[in-house]
Amino acid sequence: MKRRKLNVFSLSFIDCICCGLGAIILLFVVVNSQNSAERLRVTAELASEADRWEQEVLEGRRQLVEARNSLDEITAELVKTEGISRKLLQPLSEKRLELADRDKQTLAGREHVNKLKADIRSLEEDVKRLQAGAKREEELGRNLRPFPGQGDRQYLTGLKMGGQRILILVDASASMLDETVVGVIRRRNMGSAERLRAPKWRQAVATVDWLTANLPPASHIQIYVFNESAVPLLDGGAWGEAGDINRLNQAIEKLRRLTPEKGTSLINAFEAAARMSPAPDNLFLLTDGLPTMGKEKAWGSRVSADKRLSLFRDAVKRLPAGLPVNTVLFPMEGDPMAASEFWRLAVDTRGSFMCPAKDWP
Repeated sequence: MKRRKLNVFSLSFIDCICCGLGAIILLFVVVNSQNSAERLRVTAELASEADRWEQEVLEGRRQLVEARNSLDEITAELVKTEGISRKLLQPLSEKRLELADRDKQTLAGREHVNKLKADIRSLEEDVKRLQAGAKREEELGRNLRPFPGQGDRQYLTGLKMGGQRILILVDASASMLDETVVGVIRRRNMGSAERLRAPKWRQAVATVDWLTANLPPASHIQIYVFNESAVPLLDGGAWGEAGDINRLNQAIEKLRRLTPEKGTSLINAFEAAARMSPAPDNLFLLTDGLPTMGKEKAWGSRVSADKRLSLFRDAVKRLPAGLPVNTVLFPMEGDPMAASEFWRLAVDTRGSFMCPAKDWP
């Protein structure tokens, strides 16, 4: 019998191989399917995560763009602000410098203000003193009697118009006719009417008229005219009331009709003042120079300048103590010592002294 040939690849073996291979493939497919599902799940998660990150990236880019835009706007605003700051800083620096100058000026101003305050306090004290004397000033009768004149020419600077008993001494000697010796000699030989029209004498009369028009209303007054002797113009020689206008007008009219003559005895005038009772507390003296005689006339002798000065100083000794003497001097030629001596008398008695202008009052 013929031996059958052995075939290792028989159907049964192939079946086994195929079955094994199929099992492996099946196992691979099963495993692979499980891995694929896991991969799909992971992939889906990764994709979702990627999408989320992508959204965040996009959001971040958007915010970055917005931030850049904001940064540009802020940068532009900063540049603008810096420009404005520079514009403000420059005036501010100027203001600081000006303020520093003002501080210096303020310090100086404060010192000036303090000085002004001190001046104001001083002025206030002066005002108080003036107010304290207001009653007395109110008594000064500027319009006690009407007096015609040219506006501001009706003033007499420095004369003290106050007082309760005011005595006016008027020099009515021949020298009151003119300002020069030649003029006096010429007018002395004229008629009475011409002598009364002498400008110097008319100015003296007008001065008396002005004084009596500006007396304190509550005061008392007496007017003496003197040459070689002293004579009162108000009747009786007693004190008269300044408010008695008619009596004052009569006295002024007497003075206007009086003709200047004879020499000048100042000692007799001052002795008349000393005899008055009660004594005067203010004296107005209207004269043109130093006296030319004492109590009596020295006949046959010429009066020198030194003699006139001696006569004046003897007369001053007869004045009542404490009596202010206010002198109105109508200067006479050839009497240079008169002004200085009457000025010294005003200083010593706390009175006043003046030489009026020719057109006063």
